[in-house]
Amino acid sequence: MIRTLLRVLGDEYAKPMRATVALMTTTAVVEGLSYALLVPVLRALFGSTPADVWPWLTAFGAAVAAYAVLRYRSDLSGFRVGTSLLRGMYHRLGDHLARLPIGWYSAARVGEVSVLASRGLLEAMGVAAHLLAPFVSACVTPLTIVAVMPAFNWQLGLAALAAVPVVAAIQLWTSRSLAATDADRAERDHEATARVIEYVQAQPVLRAGGRAGERFELLDGSLREVQRASRRTTLSVLPGALGLTLAVQAVFTALLFLGAYLALGGDVGAAEVLTILVLAGRCADPLLSLSEIGGKLRGARAGLARLEAVLRTEPLPEPGEPVRPARHDLAFDAVTFRHGTRTVLDGVTLTVREGQRLAVVGPSGAGKSTLLALLARFHDVDAGAVRVGGVDVRAIDTESLMARTAIVFQHVYLFDGTIEENVRLGRPDATDAEVRAAATAAQLDDVIARLPEGWSTNVGEGGARLSGGERQRVSIARALLKDAPVVLLDEVTSALDPLNEAAVHEAVERLLTGRTVVMVAHRLRTVRRADRVVFLAGGRVAEEGTHEELLHRGGRYAEFWEISMAPVGE
Repeated sequence: MIRTLLRVLGDEYAKPMRATVALMTTTAVVEGLSYALLVPVLRALFGSTPADVWPWLTAFGAAVAAYAVLRYRSDLSGFRVGTSLLRGMYHRLGDHLARLPIGWYSAARVGEVSVLASRGLLEAMGVAAHLLAPFVSACVTPLTIVAVMPAFNWQLGLAALAAVPVVAAIQLWTSRSLAATDADRAERDHEATARVIEYVQAQPVLRAGGRAGERFELLDGSLREVQRASRRTTLSVLPGALGLTLAVQAVFTALLFLGAYLALGGDVGAAEVLTILVLAGRCADPLLSLSEIGGKLRGARAGLARLEAVLRTEPLPEPGEPVRPARHDLAFDAVTFRHGTRTVLDGVTLTVREGQRLAVVGPSGAGKSTLLALLARFHDVDAGAVRVGGVDVRAIDTESLMARTAIVFQHVYLFDGTIEENVRLGRPDATDAEVRAAATAAQLDDVIARLPEGWSTNVGEGGARLSGGERQRVSIARALLKDAPVVLLDEVTSALDPLNEAAVHEAVERLLTGRTVVMVAHRLRTVRRADRVVFLAGGRVAEEGTHEELLHRGGRYAEFWEISMAPVGE
């Protein structure tokens, strides 16, 4: 557990954690020694010369005082380290996420990172503040007491030492046996959460189809699986907890019988036996608490494992000696890209001259959006090369590549801030005049004019307070303000009404003027604005040429065009 925590923290943050663990360990040792000093104290007090108790009593008082000071410092250190590590780990996780390729962020991973960055990271770093001290104390204090017992009576000491491997074996067996049930429980929880979200989001469709009851059965079945997994986890905990309790009680009973036997035989005094039994009882309390602490640690360990998996994800490698291209033409050279076991692009070769517009057309799943993602280096290719200005994108540093590229997605995400703040993301150091000019070119002026707070209007999370067309205009204004020489355009008008579509098309036309453009096209107006058209099918270039040339050939593109031009209902 502690090794996992140190790996997650990394070299920068692991050092204060090691110091805190060392301080907690020292505190637990001193606690155990202070309890052990009760043996000579009571032996002298009930012996023939009670006055001999004062040196031992002084040592006992000093040990207790030292323990109190160390306990205060170790607890305070735990809280301080936990707080600083939480802040530091947020920075480390944030910096790492910022270096991961955009292609890594699937829908499932976005949800996982959201949970990890909130509850998961808080629970994992809470180990230092709340769980580490009790865990170290429960392990080290009993060991210290047992280690010093032979100094007072070797028979009772050896009997206590013999119990150590038994207790350790039970704890190890319990931990291993619960690993599978904990993983199953986590999987069932994840599935049930997905079912709940699905059930809520699908209500309109389910009710319209009269199948809400059927879907509820699926949700109910998922929740029953969670219940069964919880029951299995509980039942798996019982043998270990019961075994630990029986082992501790058995050792205590054995010490009691052995002590009574030795006392009756005159080999040891009654006071000494009583004191050692008190020490054994003091060992029992923290050992029995290990079951409860272990359950909390398993939950924290699961969070640490997920955090470690994310931090171990390698970002795309940065070039040692980055090259800055002097031109802005684009090229795909025998590019192959796979997503899992599926080949998305297979040996694609095409070029886009500087200042040229290329429209990419094809059926769903043909790999159109993947072309844009590879140009922006959201992923690295499996074979071949993607080049900007004749330079492999893998030889261009990320900052330089992003500075040369403006991307307008079909589904726009705006940050929870004002319209002006969202536009300024394109170029934070732009002047007010440049921001206003970009807004005008993007047809954003009329949107701002009708909003009560104008530029200061808060768009809400994801831009929820704006319509789809208004969000697209903000996105285009942002791209215009960036003024990048390469524009990657995913069809931005496919879900807009005619009025917004016309405004956005006019804004897009201003954005594309004089730039090298690759645009995924669904609407015919978009295709007609392109200098060349590429038709993708099955991850390969099926046809390539101008719009008129492809229509004249009567191939796949012409068939696609005729279907697109056909009136609805034919």
